[in-house]
Amino acid sequence: MTNILISNPQDFDQKLQNIIAWWPQYFHVIADFDRTMTKAFAEWKPTVSLITRLQNGFFPPEYAEKSNAIFHTYHPIEIDTTIPLDEKKKAMVNRWTEQFNLMLRYGLTRKIIEDAMGSEDTNFRSGCGEMFDLLKKHAIPLLILSASGLGYDSVYYCLQHENKLYDNIDIISNDFVRDEEGKAIGVREPIIHSFNKDETVVKNFPIYEDIKDRKNILLIGDWLWDAHMADGFDYENIIKIWFLNDDTPENRENFSETFDLIILDDGDMTEVNKILNKILV
Repeated sequence: MTNILISNPQDFDQKLQNIIAWWPQYFHVIADFDRTMTKAFAEWKPTVSLITRLQNGFFPPEYAEKSNAIFHTYHPIEIDTTIPLDEKKKAMVNRWTEQFNLMLRYGLTRKIIEDAMGSEDTNFRSGCGEMFDLLKKHAIPLLILSASGLGYDSVYYCLQHENKLYDNIDIISNDFVRDEEGKAIGVREPIIHSFNKDETVVKNFPIYEDIKDRKNILLIGDWLWDAHMADGFDYENIIKIWFLNDDTPENRENFSETFDLIILDDGDMTEVNKILNKILV
């Protein structure tokens, strides 16, 4: 049984009833990917992130050392709640610029990303396939916003491997400029990071025209700042769900102010699918 907490049951029920009262064509879903669609732990150990897969034999050992050094330089800035947001945003642009330049130097290709995504089980959360199928059946846009360092292709190949690469799914993530042989030679702007995954970047993509009038949103993430993925959208009702993979007293306190529902213990998609079935069926 999935362990959940609802911050304000009365408010949650009202939001759900408001969304149900609208037609489904006014509804869409926004979700993070890594450790939101996928599990955070496997056999009590953290799962390997998409970008970390490159360290498992696709690049030489020195790549891992340099990549880890970048992570340990910038991750403390990312999670430090005392640092102003503007400073965090600048730091994240610097982080991913350094990371991307590193991958370019080691000869990243589309084939390497495809092989890396197939090298390990993506470990989707139980019920995730049902969610993809349900949204496809009712033609509900699923906007995947990912700040993954491997970007668009990594999410694309994960979905393709599961036969869930449906036409109602749009992936907004970092992407590379490539030569004719698929070798990455640059990075497309803007760089997407954990603090700008919102309308700031979405409005620059064609999907924005398709979803801007869909005023009701189900938002799903695994990090506190994922709650901002709908910032900038002119929405009527939004339900925010948090996969609380790092369960701490501080996160519990933040949850009640930021999310409507949290799923604990690296849970599955049962509650998400229950909500979708109430809205769509």
